[in-house]
Amino acid sequence: MIHITGTADWHAAHPGAIIGLLEVSGVNNTIDCPMLTQRKREVEAYLRKDFASFSRKDLLNHPIMAAYTCYYKRFDKTYHVLLQVESIFSGGRNLPDVSPLVDANFTAEIATFLLTAGHDADNLVDPVVIDVSHQGESMTLLNGASKTIRAGDMAMRDSQRLCCTILYGQDNHSPITKATRHVLYVTYAPPGVPANAVTNHMQLIAENIRLDNQNAIEEQCQLLMA
Repeated sequence: MIHITGTADWHAAHPGAIIGLLEVSGVNNTIDCPMLTQRKREVEAYLRKDFASFSRKDLLNHPIMAAYTCYYKRFDKTYHVLLQVESIFSGGRNLPDVSPLVDANFTAEIATFLLTAGHDADNLVDPVVIDVSHQGESMTLLNGASKTIRAGDMAMRDSQRLCCTILYGQDNHSPITKATRHVLYVTYAPPGVPANAVTNHMQLIAENIRLDNQNAIEEQCQLLMA
């Protein structure tokens, strides 16, 4: 099990924030997942039914979405999950088929609106901490490009590099791949998101995994609170 702590800088910069940690091992990320596919269709149907009449303003007033919108506005950014949810309930798009571990996370993310990164846990180097980004730091994005990032963003880093920030997503060192068998999901919840919503979200990811990966082992499921 990976031991993850929050730094003093994170506690000071983001009081009221919550980090959800879900670690799962013993998974096969190459199998067909008919039950997860069915779950995707159910989530799409739920969004199209319950949010069919919503305008963007209505969606922004949803308590979870409002908390993220407030966080992103600090950096003059738009919460990208908002756009993804809109593309499904009003744009007619379906949830993509990437891999079981990616899809289990994204399906839960779209259903709950909670931002979650998925890492190949075997590519993280202890110690792993929840921190803030600092002025002048850069990270290598998933597409291989180097990016100078904004200071003050919630972030995760291991002993060698910045692994993820809310605004810029994950680096290219620890993403989930077809070879991943041991995964760490990190949910970044800004102030205003209830703790039980984060717990329920992580349980939903774990449930999505076990639909077709019934031998998966839950190594940890816990919250860090600033």
